[in-house]
Amino acid sequence: MEPQRSPLLEVKGNIELKRALAKAPSRLPLPGSRLKRGPDQMEEDLEPEKKRTRGLGTKVATSRPRATALTTVPQTQGQTAVPKVPRKTGPRCSTAVATVLKNQKPGPAVPAQKPGTTAAPPVVGRKKPSKRPAWDLKGQLCDLNAELKCCRERTQLLDQENQQLRNQLREAQQQATELGAERRTLEEELARMRAQAEQGQRELGNLSARVLELEERLGTQEGLVQELQKEQLELQEERRGLAARLEEQEGRLQASEAALSGSQAEVASLRQEAAAQAALLAKREERLHGLEMERRRLHNQLQELKGNVRVFCRVRPVLPGESTPPSGFLLFPSGPSGPSDPPTRLSLSRSDERRGTLSGAPAAPTRHDFSFDRVFPPGSGQDEVFEEISMLVQSALDGYPVCIFAYGQTGSGKTFTMEGGPGGDPQVEGLIPRALRHLFSVAQELSGQGWTYSFVASYVEIYNETVRDLLATGTRKGHGGECEIRRAGPGSEELTVTNARYVPVSCEREVEALLHLARQNRAVARTAQNERSSRSHSVFQLQISGEHAGRGLQCAAPLSLVDLAGSERLDPGLALGPGERERLRETQAINSSLSTLGLVIMALSNKESHVPYRNSKLTYLLQNSLGGSAKMLMFVNISPLEENVSESLNSLRFASKVNQCVIGTAQANRK
Repeated sequence: MEPQRSPLLEVKGNIELKRALAKAPSRLPLPGSRLKRGPDQMEEDLEPEKKRTRGLGTKVATSRPRATALTTVPQTQGQTAVPKVPRKTGPRCSTAVATVLKNQKPGPAVPAQKPGTTAAPPVVGRKKPSKRPAWDLKGQLCDLNAELKCCRERTQLLDQENQQLRNQLREAQQQATELGAERRTLEEELARMRAQAEQGQRELGNLSARVLELEERLGTQEGLVQELQKEQLELQEERRGLAARLEEQEGRLQASEAALSGSQAEVASLRQEAAAQAALLAKREERLHGLEMERRRLHNQLQELKGNVRVFCRVRPVLPGESTPPSGFLLFPSGPSGPSDPPTRLSLSRSDERRGTLSGAPAAPTRHDFSFDRVFPPGSGQDEVFEEISMLVQSALDGYPVCIFAYGQTGSGKTFTMEGGPGGDPQVEGLIPRALRHLFSVAQELSGQGWTYSFVASYVEIYNETVRDLLATGTRKGHGGECEIRRAGPGSEELTVTNARYVPVSCEREVEALLHLARQNRAVARTAQNERSSRSHSVFQLQISGEHAGRGLQCAAPLSLVDLAGSERLDPGLALGPGERERLRETQAINSSLSTLGLVIMALSNKESHVPYRNSKLTYLLQNSLGGSAKMLMFVNISPLEENVSESLNSLRFASKVNQCVIGTAQANRK
């Protein structure tokens, strides 16, 4: 709820509004040459009065803080819209305000209505007040105060509705927390079952060792019996003398046989127990598989609740040597729950020197507000950015196509976001190396459940509507005419780039080598916006294939990480020198492909029968990653400098249009 302003500031603002309304000629019948006098003529008649009250007007103007501009009052039926007038006025207006305040006592402040109370309904059927004369400023001020009171009542009603929506949001968040607690309980139970299974395996190993020991003892006893039998044949003549010894040996033999029969019974019991353990293990594996399928379903449902088309905004920090922007140029309002919530809104102010007030003073800056799924201020690190998209990257392992863009003008931090900074510092690693490390780790965990995954990487760039392979080596390095986008086979929906390298990867070191090679081959040029500017779209694609041999399940999906070219307009991005015509052609090709990307997203959102994928090589290559079965996220990168405010506004407006698009429910590519 907005704080109440003092009556003095309200009187001053309302008098300035009436000055704008007083430009229309008065209809009062005044005698002689005083008919239809404007406010300037009236001020000439009041000139002596202004001189007497000039000291009072100056004191009022300097003792109070400057009030903010009045907000526009919504028009209702039968009312006239009041134009928005800046609060800055000249000395003549201050003198008139002081004269009126001298004869008027300040009214009591209107108490603010509590959030829990219900605002009184507006009065219906009230007679429309007659139009007051232009000189009746006090009457007109009363009318404006009445309208201001109605607007405040409407604001209170809107605040109550906003509070109800916030309560509904807290209930949905509480349900999500309960689901997370249930998931953790299931994971704990799964860990306990795994420990029990490992204990059973250890017991089975101990029993197997016991069986081997008994078998060795049995072999020893059998050898002893054979030896006694041979001795019995050889000492047949000494039978009488050795009868007692023979009986003793027969007793030992009987004891061995009894032990042998007991061992055989124990072996049979152990075999039955081992069979029971195997059945229990198979049952636990079945349950574990069911829990994994349920986890994937809940994971996908959570991503769909966040939206299959999401837009994040990231503001890069001010670099050394750049001018610090003025305070208030970029603001990041807190979320509904206060500073603890991640920011989702961004406010940017823009001053236009061509605009001005009636008194000749410069106009107040225009503020533009934007709202996205997440906003990253300049202090946000690479780890914080990846943590927000890690769950989306994991959806690619579950069989859902995932596409992540980096959009913005040259020098706004797109390449740093996707690939990271130079030097191999782990703290500044980009989304590409972090995403692949995360995928390798999760795939290793799922291998214990019977899943095996394979990864194949490709890295191409689209420069002036020509596809080039960034992983090419040797004589093919730098030649892009040989690469074309084709179907993988007759009747196949999968797209491939001919003559491009598709490299199987299985560890982080292989990915780092590919990124280093692609960074050397990418087309860059010096422009007026950035000394080292990317003039092409780079597309890193990772084909993920998973298989569960025990259950005959398969899944496959691409993960596309795209670093788009600079989105600046023609004039700021033109380079000086003999290559100006080439830079102009590059900029035209970049803007054309980015425009086609916007048209494709809008066509998908509107469920149009024809989607213009083939209008650009970029959208044609990413066709399978943009449709209804895909999950898409766009990073809009903007510069914090005031000199780039025009390009920043263009990028934010394009991202806002994308954020309003809704694509159908994603479907996993499973067989």
